[in-house]
Amino acid sequence: MKNPDLQLITLAELKMGMYVILPLAWHQHPFLKNRFLIQSEAKINKIRELGLKSIQIDLSKSRLVETLSSGEPRASSESGQQKPAQLVVTEELISAIHDKSLPPVNKSRLIRQHSITMMKTLLENPTAQNIKEATKGISEMVSLILADDATLHYLIDISSHDFYTYTHSVDVGVLGITLAKSLFKDSTNHDMRAIGVGLFLHDIGKVGIDQSIITKPGKLTAEEMQEMRRHPSLGYRLLQETRQLTEESKTIVLQHHERADGTGYPKGIHGGDIHIYGRICSIADVYDALTSDRPYRKKLPPFAALKIMQDEMIHHFQKDLFQAFVLMFKAPALNC
Repeated sequence: MKNPDLQLITLAELKMGMYVILPLAWHQHPFLKNRFLIQSEAKINKIRELGLKSIQIDLSKSRLVETLSSGEPRASSESGQQKPAQLVVTEELISAIHDKSLPPVNKSRLIRQHSITMMKTLLENPTAQNIKEATKGISEMVSLILADDATLHYLIDISSHDFYTYTHSVDVGVLGITLAKSLFKDSTNHDMRAIGVGLFLHDIGKVGIDQSIITKPGKLTAEEMQEMRRHPSLGYRLLQETRQLTEESKTIVLQHHERADGTGYPKGIHGGDIHIYGRICSIADVYDALTSDRPYRKKLPPFAALKIMQDEMIHHFQKDLFQAFVLMFKAPALNC
């Protein structure tokens, strides 16, 4: 039976993001592999120089970056200009995830490096197509976290270095899906990939906030704090407008700053009114904020951060979820 994902195209039709299959022996071309993702115009030019009349592509492995149709909503920058198309999910990230020969410590570093690049590219140009592509990469990350405890151990161990939004997004994604894994491991009622996507994209609304507020080296004014508190709603609206993600994923984006005692935002809802996925994200988000360098203070060691969360902030969280989070680090028991 013919594989519908395999298509034969002319070399004039080659585009960035296509996964090509060269019909040549290894010594007949300058590439490392016969099958690869096109990530630059230079590679397209080199393929054309081979003198082939046509080439096969695999649509299932391609990651095309396409211009949105005029009728499809899109996110825009402040100037209204769209940034140049760039691959969101790199071949290096996918290769690192699936390379079983890599030692876990090396695998975790590569995955972290390329997942941060993925989030940076997405947040710089959060179009519907780029969100869709990032979702594929995040789903691959979630599958790894669910299946590979050794690599996951190192991913957690090397997190929490700075508070750039894209770095923070990766750390919260890894921490949150790890907590969800421990909570839902015996259940089939949860779409772990949808949860993971919501966790990784929880701060996507910050693309609509002035960066001077996000990076301000000091306490925000009341007006600045009011502006900052718009980002969950902005993120939810962006995902609504671009018609991306499940409701569960979008709920994480909307509710990750809600607090169990009702002091959170944007709606100030209480306890059980907050979706459990939002409560999971809240814990991971606060922990990563405390253990990351911020413009106005240095990061805290993990145990010190957990103690502050227990002693000063426990009313913000669902206590049994927080206890489960603490156990992820094998820290001494905390009496919640």
